[in-house]
Amino acid sequence: MRRGLVHAVAWLLATGAAVTLSWWGVHTVMAGTAYDPPKALPVAGQDGPASPLASSTHRPEPSPSTSSSAASATPSRPASTKPASPSRTAPAAPPSSSPGASSSGTVKSYSTAGGRAVFDLGDTSATLVSATPGAGWSVEVWKQTTWIRVEFTSGTDKVSVFCTWHDHEPSVEIANY
Repeated sequence: MRRGLVHAVAWLLATGAAVTLSWWGVHTVMAGTAYDPPKALPVAGQDGPASPLASSTHRPEPSPSTSSSAASATPSRPASTKPASPSRTAPAAPPSSSPGASSSGTVKSYSTAGGRAVFDLGDTSATLVSATPGAGWSVEVWKQTTWIRVEFTSGTDKVSVFCTWHDHEPSVEIANY
């Protein structure tokens, strides 16, 4: 009986040490990971140029002086390397062309209570340029060959932006739930 108890205690100690070591290794690797959130492209809206006032992932930084060079205006990483708590946010799709290249259609921005969706609307199809949720909102994107759906969610509130182009030019509809 005593011998079995000694073996059980030894097994528990060895298993506990192995689990602790594994957790520590994974935690160390994961704590060092950081990513840059997707950046929305500035788009000229109907009222003039649109620029975000704040991001849901970063606080606004003080504006640089007008005499600073473009190289010094690059954004810096926050001091903390710990990411914010996980959410259901899906990363936005990267633009299909570089910012300086010509676009395949008209880039239009649609602002909603949940965030902003930007589409490149061509003659026969459309592409999602960016989907940026507002503060406290998350975003999910669904894509098919003839439609794109962007849904912003906060608690029980939902706002969907639908872009469709089956047998017609691309059109966008916004629905609140």
